[in-house]
Amino acid sequence: MWTNKKATGVSLRVLELLQHPGSLTGCRTRGGRRYLRTLISSSRPLWRLMSYSRPLWRLLSSSSPPWRLLFFGSDQFAVESLKALTSSRHSSDGLLESLEVVTLSDNLPVKKFALQNNLPVHSWPPEDVNGRFDVGVVVSFGCLLPARLINKFPYGILNVHPSLLPRWRGPAPVFHTILHGDTVTGVSIMQIRPDRFDVGPILNQEVHQVPENCTADELGSVLAAKGARLLIDTLKTLSERIENQTEQGQMGATFAPKISTSMSWLVWEEQTCDQISRLYRAIGSRIPLRTIWGDRTVKLSQFVGKCHISLSDERRKPVPGSVSFLMESNTLAVCCKDGWVGFKEVILKKKLTAMDFYNGYLHQTNNRVFISRKKASVARQISENSSL
Repeated sequence: MWTNKKATGVSLRVLELLQHPGSLTGCRTRGGRRYLRTLISSSRPLWRLMSYSRPLWRLLSSSSPPWRLLFFGSDQFAVESLKALTSSRHSSDGLLESLEVVTLSDNLPVKKFALQNNLPVHSWPPEDVNGRFDVGVVVSFGCLLPARLINKFPYGILNVHPSLLPRWRGPAPVFHTILHGDTVTGVSIMQIRPDRFDVGPILNQEVHQVPENCTADELGSVLAAKGARLLIDTLKTLSERIENQTEQGQMGATFAPKISTSMSWLVWEEQTCDQISRLYRAIGSRIPLRTIWGDRTVKLSQFVGKCHISLSDERRKPVPGSVSFLMESNTLAVCCKDGWVGFKEVILKKKLTAMDFYNGYLHQTNNRVFISRKKASVARQISENSSL
């Protein structure tokens, strides 16, 4: 145990080093920084002071690589950045001194990758962070970080975000990029601000052209790889990037909320062929598109795009939601606001091909119209009122 007299002597020695920059020359080496950290950890009052002061910690941190880095992530998008950091750690580029991981549960891709590559793993929220890391990196993590945690990293915590901030702040930028028909997107490297998502200053940014008719999954994979490369580039010149950071403005800021089942309901009388295509490419791999047939919910999948229908009576315009079976292509065509769109698969209690649905259900009834949930609610309300 340190005596009070000895602890006071250690504290005075550390304060002397901090107050006279010239005397810190020997502490700029890796070994010197470890010596100074050891002195500080021996004095509890100073340790508590340093825990809440990023400027003081920065004196003990290198101003250039190799960095001691703590990574926060969860899903497959985050794995790409963690993979790039792991490769860099094992290379001769001298970018990282150490790499450790914070994640949320055992079955997440980041946790699996970390264990497979023998990376130390911390649960959330992490403990024992004081003085152990220079910089943090957050990729697709989903938790707000408090100031008391961020301030323990001398160079802050960076975030890899798949949009050109301030456009599409929030948890689902890739999905909203596709859903709203953006032709240009990109990746941003920003610094995390306490208790807020995606509002910090931009350190690095790269533009990406959105390929025509691509899905959210396809775009996400490309941006994950691009974001990983941009992160490595940013870490190589981090001090300069921080000095030249650009604050985000409010002009052009948009929010990208999480995708949900409520987004999957089709409104045939309001949505165009292009809007339905974008909706399917944005969320269709995770949430089937939904409509109502009679009193049953029908899920539609295997979207094939716009269909061309030849009607027997061209003068009679079909109502939105009208269904036609195209036998030659085994496609179920549905009328929307400005045309017809096709689906190859229908899900009732089980998956059915378009032909199975037609033979087993559709041709046995005169009801060949899908309706939107909004219209179904109105019809149900009218029916209930008329029965009173």
